[in-house]
Amino acid sequence: MRLHELVCLFVVLGVSGMASADPIDLKPFRATYAAEWKGMTAGGSTLELRSAGPDTYTYSSVSRARGIFRMAFSEELTQISTFRVTDGRIVPLTFRGSDEKERPIDLTFDWDKMRVTGVAKEKPVDLELPAETQDPMSLQIALLHDLATGKLKGSVWMVDSDKLKDYELHQEGNARIETAMGALDTIVYTSRRPNSDRVTRTWVAPALGYLPVKAERMRGKKLEFTLLIESIDR
Repeated sequence: MRLHELVCLFVVLGVSGMASADPIDLKPFRATYAAEWKGMTAGGSTLELRSAGPDTYTYSSVSRARGIFRMAFSEELTQISTFRVTDGRIVPLTFRGSDEKERPIDLTFDWDKMRVTGVAKEKPVDLELPAETQDPMSLQIALLHDLATGKLKGSVWMVDSDKLKDYELHQEGNARIETAMGALDTIVYTSRRPNSDRVTRTWVAPALGYLPVKAERMRGKKLEFTLLIESIDR
């Protein structure tokens, strides 16, 4: 299990005004999270949403390993998605970052040709795009929008480096949990690859605009990592 894999599946969206005619109302924010491994702080993440023009945004994640975990994980990983909102849909435009071996990832989405091209793992990428495919960052924004509007899909496609991957989604129910921001009522959902024993479970708080406040990655019955919210600035 790599730290950035969990972060990719648990990036943050600050959403408000979901009951309005336009269900998406994105507001810039900066949030911090702590990653724990077997009760020890393994690292942290800073996630930031910025406006990049009319209906266009950048969404970045900076993940850092701490202490002895620097020997197992890259010391710092950065990922940035640029996307636009079109007819209530999240449409990725570019994705920049690096993989666990610090190899650059540079992808461009061409929705006229329905292809994504660029470089990943030091190889050229040229993949056909199924409709509504996302990158690792824009995916979570699309998922949380679906949760807020009560229309969570059963599966989604994501471009992961040089591959297309599908994920199965399931809304489990509700739970009240303790966080650094106090006790919160949450909606719980899971994501996993088909036939995989690895499951990512995420808790989102409607009172905070469907902000994710906790996530954990399970492998079978074994807890691998947990991410917990520390703060958010809007």
